[in-house]
Amino acid sequence: MTLGFSLTDDPWLLLPSTTGEPARERPLRTALLDAHQFGDLVVEIPTQKPAVLRQVLLPVIVAALGRPADEREWMAWHAQGQWSPEQRLRLGAYLDAHREAFDLFDPVQPFGQIAGLSTAKGETKTASLIVATEATGNNVPLFASRTEGDPFALTPAQAAHWLLHTQCWDTAAIKTGAVGDPQAKAGKTTGNPTGPLGQMGVTLLAGRTLFETLLLNIPVGAPPTSADRPQWERRDAADPRSAGTPQWQTRTPEGLLDLWTWQSRRIRLFAEPTDQGPRVTRVLVAAGDRMPHTPETEPHTMWRLEPTGARPQARAQAKDKRGSSPRRPLRLQPGKAAWRGLDALLAPERQARDTGDKTSGFATSKLLDQAGALMFELGENYPLRVELSGIAYGNQSAVIDDVMSDDLPLPLAALDTASDLRAALLEVAEQAESLATAVNHLSADLRRALGSDPIPWDKGQRPGELVLHALDPLVRRLLAGMRGLEDLERIEAGQLAWEQLAWRRSWEIADRLLQAVPVAAYAGRSTSQGEGKPERIHRVPLAEASFLRRRAEILHRADAARRSPRSDGQ
Repeated sequence: MTLGFSLTDDPWLLLPSTTGEPARERPLRTALLDAHQFGDLVVEIPTQKPAVLRQVLLPVIVAALGRPADEREWMAWHAQGQWSPEQRLRLGAYLDAHREAFDLFDPVQPFGQIAGLSTAKGETKTASLIVATEATGNNVPLFASRTEGDPFALTPAQAAHWLLHTQCWDTAAIKTGAVGDPQAKAGKTTGNPTGPLGQMGVTLLAGRTLFETLLLNIPVGAPPTSADRPQWERRDAADPRSAGTPQWQTRTPEGLLDLWTWQSRRIRLFAEPTDQGPRVTRVLVAAGDRMPHTPETEPHTMWRLEPTGARPQARAQAKDKRGSSPRRPLRLQPGKAAWRGLDALLAPERQARDTGDKTSGFATSKLLDQAGALMFELGENYPLRVELSGIAYGNQSAVIDDVMSDDLPLPLAALDTASDLRAALLEVAEQAESLATAVNHLSADLRRALGSDPIPWDKGQRPGELVLHALDPLVRRLLAGMRGLEDLERIEAGQLAWEQLAWRRSWEIADRLLQAVPVAAYAGRSTSQGEGKPERIHRVPLAEASFLRRRAEILHRADAARRSPRSDGQ
């Protein structure tokens, strides 16, 4: 029995209608041609979204239509609100011309896979190997209810999503050695890095419709070169960069299409017929192409810039080692809200923050920089959302420790380095961090008054994290409320409202710490500061007074309003 599943014509992309109808699965052709009729792509875990966009949706558009040459042409595309009749025809014609390449189970050229991929002993593994949330080998999620030995089957739609996810985010270390892989030894291939997105925190932009989201994630520039092609156009074994054989290379991408559809693994899905249709039950995942470094053409990451004061020789060695300029993709930190990284999000490429002699600087993603340049055309009220996702790996990047995601409403005016709004938002983020630090200092002083040592910065949960958690919804509300504000007086009013709420929330956390202190700690204790220096007294009242002073300095608007004769004193 011949199995088939066309990504072009069979439903697999879960999309809601902009008219409010429930989300349902649509084929690639419908999702692209009628993108203006759909809302945000619905996925099983957040890291699937960039995989689907980069591996399929965005490269099909750029391969069929090219990309806007400059920001003026980009705005002309966006102003239409949907694809023009000519663009629809070109998209449809491209999908028709490559229809066979998008068959998930094609016996000759299955999409994103190698037909006939095998090992010397004919081994395969359960389909859970490509599912990041399932137990397989050493990668066992906490509280997993399944084991690697349990039967496991994926629908074609599920298999397509996890296939793309594996190409982008797969774990590192040893992979199965495939027949035809010249680097395979004893049935294994070693030295495999993670998938390319595992090296960075992915920064996607989202608009009001799928059409707008797709455009927001396409950087302007020259059309693709003849060497820059998506993986489904590089399947000929005679192609020196073929993605259709077990052989792989270490190389740099030829361009955007090559980068987006990077085949970091050689994969084969094994499907079998069932009463409910084809089901993928077994897989083979082998080594694929290796990227020596993340190229600067990468549009979906923020960057950490090397210190300018680094020794020239050290900087040159770093450049030679990575084969790139001294900048590294910025990774997400587990448990850290996206707004706490506003200094990186709002550091435009065109005016990247100068790095210090010993401190790193930041540059935002090319796409956020592009959105900032289009601020006046899009309008300062445009409801831009920034979606960040990443994976934290453990044990030599061979297992997944955590999947991270967050999204923020981001006022476009904040991307203008000269705007009052940008300065206000950066100040808010800094104030939140400073309040957390103030509460941590309070905790340390109270512990010293009890005769204990402060909680180490890298061990346990410090109470400052509770402050950040309490302030999180306030910051997000402020970001949404600041959209479209230009008047400095209204921005200041928004900051004052934020500070007054933060004043109360931070005290609630501090008061809990004070209430938990036993009466004996009020007597205090003395600690030595070294020979010849006076002893330091630690008492609860002193710790409380120190916190209140720090809070007043941090939230200076709220403190001034509280002291004003017109204030009610709260």
